[in-house]
Amino acid sequence: MVCSPSRSQIAAPATTLGDGTSLIQAQVPLAHYTSFRVGGQAEFYAEPSNLAETEACFEWYLKHLSGFPLTILGAGSNLLISDKGIPGLTINTKKLRYYHAQEDDGILVASAGEPIARLAWNAAKRGWKGLEWAVGIPGSVGGSVVMNAGAHQGCVADQLLWLKVLNPDGTIHQLQPTDLDYRYRTSNLQGSDHLVLEAAFQLEPGFDKAAVRAETNRNLRMRKSTQPYHLPSCGSVFRNPYPQAAGHLIEQTGLKGYQIGGAQVAERHANFIVNCGGAKAMDIFQLIQHVQAQVEQSWQVLLKPEVKILGDFS
Repeated sequence: MVCSPSRSQIAAPATTLGDGTSLIQAQVPLAHYTSFRVGGQAEFYAEPSNLAETEACFEWYLKHLSGFPLTILGAGSNLLISDKGIPGLTINTKKLRYYHAQEDDGILVASAGEPIARLAWNAAKRGWKGLEWAVGIPGSVGGSVVMNAGAHQGCVADQLLWLKVLNPDGTIHQLQPTDLDYRYRTSNLQGSDHLVLEAAFQLEPGFDKAAVRAETNRNLRMRKSTQPYHLPSCGSVFRNPYPQAAGHLIEQTGLKGYQIGGAQVAERHANFIVNCGGAKAMDIFQLIQHVQAQVEQSWQVLLKPEVKILGDFS
């Protein structure tokens, strides 16, 4: 059981949403909120739609659940959540969605829940270069900033100007990219209790709109032609062990199509694991472990997961 009887009786905050439901709810299934379409329940769950509601969630967490996990969920595209669920409070930022452009400076400011792909299209429509790589990224701005998402030789660290985070004590800090210790697909925000509120991206304005849209569209077509978008997945499962590519090592190990339960190493791209239907989180977890073991045996390379694994898989 994720939730102990004593904590299950904790009162939710008085704040209610437009439909009259409480801001924080207990025992909410999370599979629908992840791109793998697997996972158990959140012990407590919230979807704040503005700063005041987000602050109320943090205040409630500090009062009732301090010492238990605080999980920040964005688009759920880089997560594997245990079938047993997640203890503590899960805050989903998907309703924190807005962006605005500083036309004279070529700066796009976007909220945590804004899809990074939609931001890329908005930049392209303006003839602003810098986010063409992000058009096929399935995550949100918040998650992309935290993990330094990237593709097509571009990444968040290349364009990020600043970001604002909400700390567990309720304070808001503006950070610079140099504060984040950015590396390949990671930052020091991963595993922290800081919630990204918004981020600013410095782009290059003044280019031909049609040309930028065409390049953005080429990137999207390339991703769709080489990656299995037709089935639930988390995107790339493993970090590339440069100078080698994880997908190439997995394919050369003969694991394309290998399946455990409803989880399969994708035929189209070996660094993807797809939910073929009815997969459990444990199927995916065991398949990740199997791929790691086989690749290490064949190539003496231990692949490191890019996907964030949450909850108990024992």
